[in-house]
Amino acid sequence: MSDFWINYLDNPTLSVLPHDFLKPANNQSVEATHRFELSHAIDFQVGLTILAALIYRLTGDEDIVIATDKDASTPAFIIRLALSPEVNYTDLLNRVNDEFNTNSSHIDYTTLSQVSERIRKVKKLEENPALFRLSYQHANSNQQLSTTVEGSVRDLAIFTDGKQFFIYYNALLYTHERIVVLGEQFTQFVEAITKDSTSNINITKVNLITSSQIGHLPDPTLDLDWSGYRGAIQDIFTKNALAHPERPCVIETKSFLDPSTRTRTFTYKQINQASNIVGNYLKETGIKKGDIVMIYAYRGVDLMIAVMGVLKAGATFSVIDPAYPPARQNIYLSVAKPAGLIGLEKAGTLDQLVVDYINQELNVITTIPQLKVNDDGSLVGGTLPGQSTDVLDNYKSFADKSTGVIVGPDSNPTLSFTSGSEGIPKGVLGRHYSLAYYFPWMSQRFGLSNNDKFTMLSGIAHDPIQRDMFTPLFLGAQLLVPTADDIGTPGKLADWMAEYGATVTHLTPAMGQLLSAQASTPIPTLHHAFFVGDILTKRDCLRLQTLAENVFIVNMYGTTETQRSVSYFEIKSRKSDPTYLKNLKDVMPAGTGMYNVQLLVVNRNDRSQTCGVGEVGEIYVRAAGLAEGYRGLPELNQEKFVTNWYVDAQQWIQQDELKSNNESWRSAGWLGPRDRLYRTGDLGRYLPDGNVECCGRADDQVKIRGFRIELGEIDTHLSQHPLVRENVTLVRRDKNEEPTLISYIVPKESPELSDFKSESTDDQLVDDPIVEGLVAYRELIKDIKNHLRKRLASYAVPTIIVPLVKLPLNPNGKVDKPKLPFPDTAQLEAVALLTTKNKVGGLEAIEQEKLSTLESEIIDLWLQVLPNRPASISKDDSFFDLGGHSILGTRMIFELRKKLNVEVPLGVIFKNPTVEAFAKEIEKIIKGEEVQLAGTDEIGNESEINEVEVIDYAKDAQDLSNTALLKSYPSLIKLDTSKTINVFLTGATGFLGSFILHDILTARPNLKFKVFAHVRAHTTDAGLNRLRQTGKTYGIWNEDWISNIEVVLGDLSKPQFGLSGNEWSSLASTIDVVIHNGAFVHWVYPYSQLRDANVIGTINVLNLCGEGKSKYFSFVSSTSALDTDYFVHLSDEILAKGGGGLSESDDLSGSAKGLGNGYGQSKWSAEYIIRQAGKRGLKGCITRPGYVTGYSKTGASNTDDFLLRMLKGSAELGLYPDITNNVNMVPVEHVARVVVATAFHPPQEDEVAVAHVTGHPRIKFNEFLGTLQDYGYKVGKADYPTWRQSLEKFVIEESQESALFPLLHFVLDNLPQNTKAPELDDSNASKSLKLDSQWTGKDYSSGKGVDTTLMGTYISYLIKTKFLPLPTLAAKIELPSVEVSEESLALIEGGAGARTSAAK
Repeated sequence: MSDFWINYLDNPTLSVLPHDFLKPANNQSVEATHRFELSHAIDFQVGLTILAALIYRLTGDEDIVIATDKDASTPAFIIRLALSPEVNYTDLLNRVNDEFNTNSSHIDYTTLSQVSERIRKVKKLEENPALFRLSYQHANSNQQLSTTVEGSVRDLAIFTDGKQFFIYYNALLYTHERIVVLGEQFTQFVEAITKDSTSNINITKVNLITSSQIGHLPDPTLDLDWSGYRGAIQDIFTKNALAHPERPCVIETKSFLDPSTRTRTFTYKQINQASNIVGNYLKETGIKKGDIVMIYAYRGVDLMIAVMGVLKAGATFSVIDPAYPPARQNIYLSVAKPAGLIGLEKAGTLDQLVVDYINQELNVITTIPQLKVNDDGSLVGGTLPGQSTDVLDNYKSFADKSTGVIVGPDSNPTLSFTSGSEGIPKGVLGRHYSLAYYFPWMSQRFGLSNNDKFTMLSGIAHDPIQRDMFTPLFLGAQLLVPTADDIGTPGKLADWMAEYGATVTHLTPAMGQLLSAQASTPIPTLHHAFFVGDILTKRDCLRLQTLAENVFIVNMYGTTETQRSVSYFEIKSRKSDPTYLKNLKDVMPAGTGMYNVQLLVVNRNDRSQTCGVGEVGEIYVRAAGLAEGYRGLPELNQEKFVTNWYVDAQQWIQQDELKSNNESWRSAGWLGPRDRLYRTGDLGRYLPDGNVECCGRADDQVKIRGFRIELGEIDTHLSQHPLVRENVTLVRRDKNEEPTLISYIVPKESPELSDFKSESTDDQLVDDPIVEGLVAYRELIKDIKNHLRKRLASYAVPTIIVPLVKLPLNPNGKVDKPKLPFPDTAQLEAVALLTTKNKVGGLEAIEQEKLSTLESEIIDLWLQVLPNRPASISKDDSFFDLGGHSILGTRMIFELRKKLNVEVPLGVIFKNPTVEAFAKEIEKIIKGEEVQLAGTDEIGNESEINEVEVIDYAKDAQDLSNTALLKSYPSLIKLDTSKTINVFLTGATGFLGSFILHDILTARPNLKFKVFAHVRAHTTDAGLNRLRQTGKTYGIWNEDWISNIEVVLGDLSKPQFGLSGNEWSSLASTIDVVIHNGAFVHWVYPYSQLRDANVIGTINVLNLCGEGKSKYFSFVSSTSALDTDYFVHLSDEILAKGGGGLSESDDLSGSAKGLGNGYGQSKWSAEYIIRQAGKRGLKGCITRPGYVTGYSKTGASNTDDFLLRMLKGSAELGLYPDITNNVNMVPVEHVARVVVATAFHPPQEDEVAVAHVTGHPRIKFNEFLGTLQDYGYKVGKADYPTWRQSLEKFVIEESQESALFPLLHFVLDNLPQNTKAPELDDSNASKSLKLDSQWTGKDYSSGKGVDTTLMGTYISYLIKTKFLPLPTLAAKIELPSVEVSEESLALIEGGAGARTSAAK
């Protein structure tokens, strides 16, 4: 078996339709089926393409892996597709066809189990790896869900005959409704591409909402009661207080730790009177409607009085928690700019730093310095400096007097804070509309009433505190206030709830974990617990329902910007349904919108569409009760609060005018109906029942070393470990500023934990709790990592796992992430020392391994390089499992080179990642033995590696010339221009090939041409689409060409391309000119692996000229065939004698030996064979380009190019090397013109000649890179050693991203020597161009090159396509404007335009 599949299936994403239920243990499966039928049959690969597109839409995964088969009787194989949002259907179909054809040709096994077993052996795995979870196959008599492939478990399998489709699925994972919807979405996708006549529809723009889903999903055009204002919460409270004055309102409970305290109860009347006093004081002392009053707060009745007083004054309240540092308090004040200040006595006095800030920076016009309510309800305000009387003494007469201030729905009652960029919080202004609007519905939906007892548990400066206070006030219910002792003492919060009979509570998941931690007291009175603020897990729910069997848990979704929770998902109580939680997934859904609220999951790539069931999109909240917006941030408001684009908002204004009864609030604060959406930034998907499931945030999808990682996914899997009670995962930067995944866990106390816990005997070293935890729980950490490795990609397993006694919470009840400790170097070294001292797995175990001296040196080096020192390293430990990655691996190799003074290839560590295997390879190098480099398509254990066949390329060319060429090749004397000239072109879908096609069809308007383009594709239509897409990518396609193009399918490596005799004869009798531009370009593969494509393929194309009509033959070679010191020296000698460079008549015997790469060798061999055919009568030309650069008109370029990587890498580094070599750069359209001109007008009449394509003028390497400076980039020039050192530090030591990373071995070796190329004579090229000018009317015989001006065009194009950033300095030369169509930009963003050309 070849190593194709080992390389192809390296670390795949196992694509699967997202599950409806938690994945069962031991991969249990219950097969169920669903059948659907299309109105017409479709091609098998069309269906495969649609499935791939659907899985991409439904998962967001960019790496799609599907098992399939060629027909029902052949072994299954796997296709793997890299997708992006810009891909259109035609392009995807072409990709699928290419993958399908290529991979089916690599079936060299009986079953995929053999592939799995081979990978297991090569990678030294304990078990066979899973290869797929999803399949799409031909219908057969034995179709079923289960698979016989070792290591793989299939969740979903589709079998089809093209019209009927049978879906086999695991009923333990999916509901039947979900599978029915999948079938409908598949059908709808088929209909969409059928209706689109061009089949060019973008895969992300096919609407996935089917007819059966419409009733379950929100309609974004419905009226959501924009003017349904229920009144201000302070007025509703006052009404309740007047109706039920003696009803208990707020109950401050005593502390169980302080016997001197007692429970205090305050009635609605007392709270109303006290807040009237505060409200009137604020009003009379200058506070106006809309002013902000900051409350320096404390959890208790005083806060309730202060808040209601501010609202009665018509002002906006905001809260500062004294637990925040003074500097942060000042930040809140700077955003709020309050006109009033209320300090609560129990909150303490303001820090002097805060006092100074208020006095110096703010214009506070009124203050209540020390607000306190006495046991009898009387109010104290405190005294101001210079005064002796209490500030409220003169306002006690206002106790029963309303302020008379009327507010409207758009008046601002609240200013709440949410996190902002660069540490500056954003202030969010709330609206009166939403403070009361949803309470009647909640009361009815959840059975809330005036008999309930609510709890005040939210952070006092966190916006959910509003919900804690206003819900009972609206209902006329009670609010229970705990002490800090009740909240902070493990187990006591449950005791407190039970003692005071709490019936309803609002919690964050972190506060819920605190409630259930070490708690044993039942809470039978609790009937509803509302959770908001973070993801809620099944474990959180189970813990709470263990204490409160009657509690219905409601997971709610909302943000500060939505002003309140806006959706809900209810979990039935354990008493009403003990098994309800059993089949739910680990993370509770966000649910569905509350009354007159919609959660719209919007297509991220087509905002005009809401998503279908299962499709990942961005969550927008549509409601009349959204917050007003961010204070002082108009641009951010425009970005996040957007007008509903689904409907004309004017209709709501017209409806409101008809409803209006001239209510007083309309003139008191009403901006009219506003149909707005809040863009949350959260990702979600609809479930079949219309509930929304959150899929993480965009900012949780962090990237580490280029891999997308969802922190939420890691935390979900962490929480499923049986010995983890709480957990959170973050990205922190280590001592080297390297982003590092770190998880914090609280172990779950249980008898099983003792098996994973050990004690340290060194008391001095374990004074540090971080060190103690890492040592004591090292076996647990190891077990957790093994648990995660089975569920996550290797790069998503946290590098460090830190056990804690508890997770720190901020005042808002959320995990206080800044307080989570990051172990420093000293702590990690202490852990390593303690661990190795331990007898189990420590020094004794290492000694038993009997490490060699070299292995010990390698381990020491790894410990220096790895970002976080592991406790120990054994022989079979992998560098990458220990936290290493590609950049660190490269850094380690450089350090090893210095330490051992031996040239170690960079690829060795990637192929041999364990200490033992790596040491063996290094030992071979030290002994002078050859080491196989990574990238040579040979992977395996030492005993299993197949030696790469070394072929003498020159001798092989001689042998092939004697055995594979025809005896003669009829020579064409001259092309007949009175007839259509038929050209056979290979490589037309490449960068250069597309411009050759363009030149043939556009440059000679008075002649007729037809191009027979060889394209690798499944069908001629697919081939034409490949040509079309390439042309569109570079902005040169013209649809009128279609009538002059005929696609030829076939395999060039096979005799007669594998065509039938008639097809071959017809082609041979039609073609006048052959232009062979196709080649397999690879700078690492040896000659033996390129021989079929580049040498045998050339012979087969060449032999087309030996049959049928006489023809001209043109071959696109490369200056790689000259890359030896011999020609560099020869060129220097010729130039020294006044010559023009290396002659085009040289037979290349000087590079018959010594070419360093297989690609150059394959070109040399092909050229030799063509020249031998020339001796047998063939007439034509070999064209040798150097560096093919961008289109001089627009700058369109192939960005996967050494020179452009150098340009970008130098811009990233801010430095370029001062290398004075000439660079043979020629614009692509000129190279194409030379190729075509020499094909139509061979420069020599009696042989196959050579035409060099050389730049006129030739730009120097430092001039080329120095143009960055000319056009405004901040780059300097340095000599090569300095530049090399800087690049090495930038990439290796500082771990910075660089475009040059894939080429480090090349650019850090000896770049000046590696880029030195011979000067070339181009007389033949000039001659053919001169002859061609008679056809084109334009003489380009003087050549074309790249200069500073043209570099400006290239740089502008690279900026426009986002390959380069914008320059930051004033430019010496203004960048020109270039035109790149939106269609080209979309294709480029989808990955087009980054393919290597056929030339060097």
